[in-house]
Amino acid sequence: MPILLFLIDTSASMNQRTYLGTTYLDIAKGAVEIFMKLRARDPASRGDRYMLVTFDDPPYGVKAGWKENHATFMSELKNLQASGLTTLGNALRAAFDLLNLNRLVSGIDNYGQGRNPFFLEPSVIITITDGNKLTHSSGVPDELHLPLNSPLPGSELTKEPFRWDQRLFALVLRLPGAAVPDSEQLGSVPSDESAITQMCEVTGGRSYCVRTQRMLNQCLESLVQKVLSGVVINFEKTGPDPPPVIEVMPWHSCHKLIYVRPNPKTGVPVGHWPIPESFWPDQNSPTLPPRSAHPVVRFSCVDCEPMVIDKLPFDKYELEPSPLTQYILERKSPHMCWQVFVNCSGKHSDVAQPFGYLKASTTLTCVNLFVMPYNYPVLLPLLDDLFKVHKLKPNLKWRQAFEIYLKSMPPYFLPPLKKALRMMGAPNLISDNMDCGLSYSVISYLKKLSQQAKIESDRMIVSVGKKPPQETGIKVKNHSSTLSLAHRRDFKQLLQGITGEVPLRLNDVNFKEFAGFQIALLNKDVKPQAYRNAYDIPRQNLLDQVTRMRSNLLKTTQKLIRGQDEDYLHSIPVGQMGNYQEYLKMMPSPLREIDPDQPKRLHTFGNPFKQDKKGMMIDEADEFVTGPQNKKRANPGEPSSGSAPKRRRSMSPLLRRPQTPPIITNHVLGKGPTVVSNQHGLIKPIPLHKGE
Repeated sequence: MPILLFLIDTSASMNQRTYLGTTYLDIAKGAVEIFMKLRARDPASRGDRYMLVTFDDPPYGVKAGWKENHATFMSELKNLQASGLTTLGNALRAAFDLLNLNRLVSGIDNYGQGRNPFFLEPSVIITITDGNKLTHSSGVPDELHLPLNSPLPGSELTKEPFRWDQRLFALVLRLPGAAVPDSEQLGSVPSDESAITQMCEVTGGRSYCVRTQRMLNQCLESLVQKVLSGVVINFEKTGPDPPPVIEVMPWHSCHKLIYVRPNPKTGVPVGHWPIPESFWPDQNSPTLPPRSAHPVVRFSCVDCEPMVIDKLPFDKYELEPSPLTQYILERKSPHMCWQVFVNCSGKHSDVAQPFGYLKASTTLTCVNLFVMPYNYPVLLPLLDDLFKVHKLKPNLKWRQAFEIYLKSMPPYFLPPLKKALRMMGAPNLISDNMDCGLSYSVISYLKKLSQQAKIESDRMIVSVGKKPPQETGIKVKNHSSTLSLAHRRDFKQLLQGITGEVPLRLNDVNFKEFAGFQIALLNKDVKPQAYRNAYDIPRQNLLDQVTRMRSNLLKTTQKLIRGQDEDYLHSIPVGQMGNYQEYLKMMPSPLREIDPDQPKRLHTFGNPFKQDKKGMMIDEADEFVTGPQNKKRANPGEPSSGSAPKRRRSMSPLLRRPQTPPIITNHVLGKGPTVVSNQHGLIKPIPLHKGE
C-alpha cells in the first residue's frame, strides 16, 4: 500500500501570480489533482493512501493523516490558504514523523534484528514549493535544517528523520509572472538549485525546476512512474577494480532503490533473509547503537560462481537502473557474480562475511541482488553434504562444523534458518534454546517504546484537522521594561533625525524597544500576523488611516493607543443601522417583574408601548376578548343548534350583506350551492341553503 504524502508550501509568497493568471497555490492544488488522475490509471493505485501536510505550525500543519478519507483530503486541499512563513524544515520533520507514527507499534523497522526489505511501507513525499528563501519567526536561514528534537518515541534509534522506504521529491515552481516565448524543448527537466534539492537526493529522490505548465505536466507523469515498492541502499565498492571495460559514469558508489515486488497472489511482499546490521548484537549491551536510514552494502569486484542448492530459499531484488547496473551489464558476464558484505556485521568487527551477491540477469536486461543466509559459502556446502552424503543423518564431524558456523552467524539469522531447514525437511538441526542475541534491557526498552508510540499515535491522530486558535490582536514583543521611543522627551528630534531633516544620533537609540501592548483588530475576519498588510486598507480610507497613525505616533501620554477617534467609534454603516437584534444581544438581561401575574409586555422595535395582538379577537362591538380562537367551521348542511351564538369579525362595508334580497337566477332546488350573477357590488357569492 503506497503512501503518497503531499507537502504544500502555504507561505505568503505562494500568493504571487504567474503568467497564467493563477497563483502558485492554485497551481499546486491543480498539480495534486492531475497527479491523482494520472495515478488512477494504474490498477495498483487502489490501495494508495493520500496524506496532506502544510507549512502551518505543528500540530496544525497535518490536514489529512492516517484516518482521514479521500473526501476529507480533497476538502482540505481546496480550502488551503497561503499566509504563513516558509518553515520548510519544520514541515519536513512533521511529514516524516507522521509517516513514522506506526512503525514502532508494528515493529516494521526490526531494530537490532537485521533489516528486512520485505517489511516496508513505501512512501513518496511530494513537496510543491516556490523555492524562495526559507523564513521562520527568528530570521532568514541560509541552509535547510530539520529540528533534531522529535516528539516521536524511538526516533533516536535512527540517525536520520526518514527511513529507507521513504523518498522525497520536490516540484519547485519557477513560473514567471509575464508570458515568455515558448522555446522549450521537451526533454529531461533539470533539478532546482534551492535548499530542498540536497534533501531530496539524500532520501533517494530528486527535485524538478518547473518553468511552464507543460513542464509541470511532464514532471507529474515522471512522478507517477516513481511510485514503486522498494527500499534505498547505498552500494559501495570495496577491494580492487575489475579489468577495465568501456568506461562509463562513476559507478563505485551508488545510492539507489531495490525493487521489492509484492506477491501476485497475496499482494504482500514475501522474503526470507534480512540484510545484516552493521554491528554484532551483544547480550551485555544495555542499549542499541543508532542505525543509518540507508544500509551501506559493499560489493567486491572479484568474479565468483553463483551458489544455490535445491529447496534452499533465497530473495531476489532488482536494482534500479544506475551507472553501477550499466557497468555490470556492459561486462556481459551473466554467469558470474560479485559478493556483497556489510561492514562490522560479523562477530569480529574487522571481518565481514558475504550475505549474497550481485548478478546480471541471463538476458542482460537488469541486475539483481540475491540475498542468502549469512556466510552462505560455508553453509551451502554443509547443507549439500547433509542431504546428498549423510542422508539427513549427520556424523560428529559435520555437527561440529555446523556448530562453528552457527556461532559465527549473527543470532538474528537463526529464526529464518530454522524455517528454511524445516522447509527442506531437516527440522531438528537447531536447538530451540538459542536466543535472538538482544539483552533483556533492550527488549524491555523496545516494548516500552512501542507502548509510548501507540499513545503518541493516538494523540496525533486526534489533533489532525484542528484549527489554530484565533488571536484577538497583534502581540508586540516586549524586549525591555523601559518606555518606548514614543514616550521620550526628545522624540520629535529623533523623528526628525529618522526622516532626515536633522542629523541622526544613533548612539542612544535602540529601535527594538517597545512597551508591551497589543494592537486591536477592527476587522475580525483579518488573520493577525506579525505585521499588518497595507492592502487591507481600502484606497478611499488611506488618508484617514495615515492621520490616525500620525496622531497615535505623536501622542506622548501614557493612555492606551486608540485605533480611531471618538466620532469614528459611533459611525455605523447605513446597512447596519436597523440591526436592532444584535444590539439587544449586547444589552444586560432586564430585572424580573414585581407582579408575576401581570401579562408580559413584548418589547417590539420602534414603539415599546405597542400592544401584542397575538391571541386577541375583536367582535362586532369592537370589544377585546382574550382567549384562543375557535377555528371549527360549521358544515353548511347542519341546522343551527341552540348553542351560544358564534362571534364573527366585523366585516368591511364592501363585504356586508345588502338589505334587499338579491335577484336569483338559475336556481334549482337540491343541486347544492347556487351561483349568484349580475351583482356587481358583491365580491364573493353567498351560499343559499335548502331550508332558507
